[in-house]
Amino acid sequence: MYRRLLALGPREDRALAFVMGACAVMFIAQWPRLSREAHLLGKDLNMEMGGALLGTVFMLPLILYVFAGLVHMIMRVLRGQGGSYQSRLALFWALLASCPLALLYGLVAGFVGPGVQLQFVGLIWLAVFLWFWISGLRETYWGRAQ
Repeated sequence: MYRRLLALGPREDRALAFVMGACAVMFIAQWPRLSREAHLLGKDLNMEMGGALLGTVFMLPLILYVFAGLVHMIMRVLRGQGGSYQSRLALFWALLASCPLALLYGLVAGFVGPGVQLQFVGLIWLAVFLWFWISGLRETYWGRAQ
């Protein structure tokens, strides 16, 4: 799928849509956990959701853009042949593609709470994200995806 996205050509609006969509889904994934914490700790749910909205939907895309730029510079030092748009696309697509596991992580955090189960789901989410991202970077900078 990532090769097809690369073949469509560089379009920054597509990359922005991917990162904003992924961040919106990750914000939604936090709702069960935030609700649980608000109930158990007596916090105001609206305040917690406002903070999560600010951090996830407004700040995280900016951080991801900077991170993708740093990764691009590192890959160029390692003699990779890709561009900065492709670096952003690889990161944003990996994040969007792993979002179903973010939703599962949120459900486990909300219904089960902290524990081994939450760590296990988080580890699976991280592994899937890294698999998508590393394969995208390999395709971008060295022209070979596994």
